[in-house]
Amino acid sequence: MYLQIREIVLWPRNPSFEPRRLQFELGKVNVISGASRTGKSAVIPIIDYCLGAGTCSIPVKTIRKYCEWFGIVVATAQGDKLLARREPGAQRSTDDMYLLEAERIKDIPHRIAKNINADAVKRLLDELAGLSKLDFSGGSESTGFDSRPSFRDLAAFTFQPQNVVANPDVLFFKANTYEHREKLRKIFPYVLGVVTPALMAKQFELGRARQELRRKERELRDAQEVSARWLANLKAKFSEAQELGLIPKPEQELSRGQMIERLEEVVARTDLTLSVSSSTISNALRELSDLEVEERDVSRDLTTLRHRLGEMNRMRGGVDQYQAALVLQRGRLQLSSWLVSHTDDKADCPMCGSHTDSATRKLAVLSERLQEVEAEASVDKELPAAFDRELQRVTAEVEQVTERLRSVQIRKRALSGRSAEARQRQFAAQRAERFVGNLESALDLHRRLGSDRELVEEVVRLRERAQRLDAELREQDIEARKRRALRAISNNAGRLLPHLDVESPNDPISLEINDLTIKVHGQERDDYLSEIGSGSNWLSYHLAVLLALHQFFLSQRRGPIPAFLVLDQPSQVYFPKRIAALPKDEDGEDVEEPQLRDEDVNAVRKAFEVMGRVTREAAGGLQLIVLDHASHDVWGDIDGVVGLTEWRNGDKLVPMTWLTDV
Repeated sequence: MYLQIREIVLWPRNPSFEPRRLQFELGKVNVISGASRTGKSAVIPIIDYCLGAGTCSIPVKTIRKYCEWFGIVVATAQGDKLLARREPGAQRSTDDMYLLEAERIKDIPHRIAKNINADAVKRLLDELAGLSKLDFSGGSESTGFDSRPSFRDLAAFTFQPQNVVANPDVLFFKANTYEHREKLRKIFPYVLGVVTPALMAKQFELGRARQELRRKERELRDAQEVSARWLANLKAKFSEAQELGLIPKPEQELSRGQMIERLEEVVARTDLTLSVSSSTISNALRELSDLEVEERDVSRDLTTLRHRLGEMNRMRGGVDQYQAALVLQRGRLQLSSWLVSHTDDKADCPMCGSHTDSATRKLAVLSERLQEVEAEASVDKELPAAFDRELQRVTAEVEQVTERLRSVQIRKRALSGRSAEARQRQFAAQRAERFVGNLESALDLHRRLGSDRELVEEVVRLRERAQRLDAELREQDIEARKRRALRAISNNAGRLLPHLDVESPNDPISLEINDLTIKVHGQERDDYLSEIGSGSNWLSYHLAVLLALHQFFLSQRRGPIPAFLVLDQPSQVYFPKRIAALPKDEDGEDVEEPQLRDEDVNAVRKAFEVMGRVTREAAGGLQLIVLDHASHDVWGDIDGVVGLTEWRNGDKLVPMTWLTDV
C-alpha cells in the first residue's frame, strides 16, 4: 500500500501564529535529530493519533498545552490527504477530525474545524489498504480477535518507539499488551498474503455450509427420532386394526413399510365391516402379556445400567474429594516444615529457644508425614481416558434403554385400553370410523416427518458442498505458503545482518509469528531474541527484521501495509546518556556534545547505511523517519539519508514563540 508521510502539521491555540510544518522527503530516510526534550519522541504518537488511534499518547504539558490540532499530510495512490485531529483536552481522545483531499496539498489552512469523525477516517484508511470486510471466523461481524482486519492493526509494522526499537522481549509496536498481541498473531498470515480476501471468502462460505449442514442434520435427527416414537404408535395402530377385524393377522412379522401399506389400504377402503370377536380379543390379550414380559426385562436392564452409572459418578466424586483432602492435610502439616527450618543446634523450639527431645521427635514425625502427603499429592490421581469413554457409553445406553421402555409402555397402554373397549363395544361401527380417521391423520404425519426425502437430499447436498470447499482450501496449502513467506523474510533479513553491528551476523534467523519474536539458529543451539545479550544485537535484529518485512510487503502486488516506518532513538544502545542528558551552561542551554567513541559512531553509521540502502533499492517505495540524538556528523553524507534542521539551541517541535499564555 503506497502511503507515506509528506509532512506533520501543528496548529497553535493562539490564532496569531502560523501552523508549524515539518516536511519530509518521500522514499528516503528522513532524520530528525536534536537534544533531549525537544519533542522528537512525540512524532510517533502524533502520526498514530492522526491515523485513528483509540487514545491520544501525545505528551502533555508543552505540546498539548499550546497545540489545538495535530495533523499529517499523507501521499497515497489517490493523491494527498490531510488528516487532522483535535487535541482531546482532559479526555483520552476525541472523534473530531478534519479531512482535506487534493492531488497535491501545498497550502495548509490557517485555521480548521471538524468536518469528519475518527470512525469515517478509519473506514477511509481501510479502503485505501484494500482490507477484506470479512472476519477471520467466516462472517462479517466483529468477534473479538477473529474480527475483520483493520488499518489500526497495521500500526505494528510502521512504528518502533523508543521502548521497542531495541527491546529483547517485544518486537512489534504495542505487542506488549494481550489484545494487540493476539490480534497481531491473527492477522499475520493475512498481511503476509498467505490468507487472501478470496480465501477468506471461501472460508466464510465453508463456515456457512458447515453451519447449515449441522442445522439440517439436527432437523433430520429430530425427524428420525419423531419417526421412531411414531413407530411404536404405528404398531399399536396395527394391533388395533386387527382387533377391529380390519386387517387379518399376518403369518409373519411385517416390516415398517408393509404395516404402513396395509394401514393405507384400510384408509382407502369404503366398505368397512367390523369383525371384532373373541379370537381377536384373545390375540390382543396374548400381545399384552408379551408386552408385560418385555417391560420387565427392559426395566431390569435399565435398573442395572442406572446402578452402574451411579457407581461411576460416585467414583469420579471420590477422586475429587480425595485430592481435596490431601490439599487440606498438606496445608495443616505445612507448619512443620516452617518449624524445622527455624530450629538449629542451639535450640529445638523456634518459639521459646528451649531444648526438648520430644518436640524434636514430634517435629520429625510431622515433617515425615508432610513428605508422605506431598508425595501422595504429586501422584497423578486423574481417572484414565477410558473411564470417560465408558461413562459416555453407559450414559448413552441408559438413554437408549429408557427410550425402549417408553415405547413398550406406549404400546401396552394403547393395547390395554383397546382390549377393554373392544369387550364393551364389540360391534360398534363408530369405533372403526374413529379409528380410520385417526389412522389417516397419523399416516399423514408420518409422511411429513418420517419420510422427508427433501431434507435427506438437502443434507447430502450440503455435505458434498462442504467437502468440495474443504478440498479446495486444502489445495491452497496455507501452511506451505506461510512457510515460503517467512523464509523469504528471513532471507531478506539475513542479507542485511552482515552490514549491522551484530555478534553473529552469519547465523540464520527466523521470524516466529506465533511467538512474535526472532529465533537465531546457531551451530550448537537455537536462541530466541530474549535469550541473546547486548543492546546492539537487539537493535540490529529489530532493524533487520522490520526492514526485511517491508521489503517483503513491497514485493506483494497489493499489500495492505503502509510504505513507511518510524524509528525512535535507535542509537540509544550506544550512547544513551551522553546525548540524552547534556550538561547546561550558565545561560541554561545545552553545551556542545562530548566526543563519541569511534566504534559507537561506526556502529550507528552502519545502521543508517543499511536504512539508506534499503530505501534506495525500494526506488521510492519505502520511507523511513528516524528520530535520534545522533547529529549530522554521525549519519551525514549517506546516500538516501536526509535530515531536517537539527533541534538544538531553542529549536523544537513546538516553536518557542508559541509558549505564551493562551
